[in-house]
Amino acid sequence: MQEQTETKTAEKVDKAELNNAVVEALKSVYDPEIPVNIYELGLIYSVNINETGKVDIEMTLTSPACPVAGSLPPEVEGRIKSIPGVTDCAVKVVWEPTWGMHMMSEEAKLQLNLL
Repeated sequence: MQEQTETKTAEKVDKAELNNAVVEALKSVYDPEIPVNIYELGLIYSVNINETGKVDIEMTLTSPACPVAGSLPPEVEGRIKSIPGVTDCAVKVVWEPTWGMHMMSEEAKLQLNLL
């Protein structure tokens, strides 16, 4: 019984570490029109990691007419798939809720002189 508890705890730690690595990778992807990474911009709505290391990401773009709509999601997917421990990644672009500047982090707003 004790082994099962230790295994579950170890899985949670691995998931947390993997989540941190995913967030760091997301922070290395930039919207080419705005000099702020997509994570701080608030374009990442959810990151879900399952027990096998598959990562599902829901993200949006600043607008449906975004010029990188075709290239940004595959870039995100590639960055995440390159993380050790990630077995697969699926990026889904969603439009609800609609992105707005209020979704940006304080850091992003400071970078853009919006505060």
